[in-house]
Amino acid sequence: MGLTDIKKLRELTSLGVNDCKKALSESEGDFNEALKILKKRGIRMLEKKSARAAHEGLIDSYVHFRGNLGVLIEVNCETDFVGRTEIFKKFVKDMAMQVAASNPEYIKKENIPSDFLKDVKNPNEYVKQHCLLEQPFIKNNKISVGEYLRDIVSQTGENVVIKRFIRFSLGEKDEDQKDKC
Repeated sequence: MGLTDIKKLRELTSLGVNDCKKALSESEGDFNEALKILKKRGIRMLEKKSARAAHEGLIDSYVHFRGNLGVLIEVNCETDFVGRTEIFKKFVKDMAMQVAASNPEYIKKENIPSDFLKDVKNPNEYVKQHCLLEQPFIKNNKISVGEYLRDIVSQTGENVVIKRFIRFSLGEKDEDQKDKC
């Protein structure tokens, strides 16, 4: 268990030194196994925190440099303290850019009407393409937006929720401009 492995795990997971040391110890020095252990802990942490109320946060926007595309997004957290941190602000901005670039229709799979998915030829592919949390993150396509969200939850120690968004594009008809979440 070397310092380079601990540092690498910290960079990948944004968790503390003690958490990384403990995972490496549990995995008997196996880096990949330690990473799996930390990811499982992150998922459990997200599940525990998801029940907590998140009424603070930010509403942010992204307008494409030519002014022909724009997004408004609301992301909530538990405290105004976290809502003012740079890591949270960066996450909200990244999510606005994600919505602009990938045009999701829903935040998560559970938002899709169940009878609608029955008629879709490839439901899993549809979910990956149209649900924000399932999409590959535009700044690092090796992770999904949901995984990025889990990282933010583990870094902030709070429940973080993408509440709603709307995307505007010049030239869309009024019936195309629906509230997608």
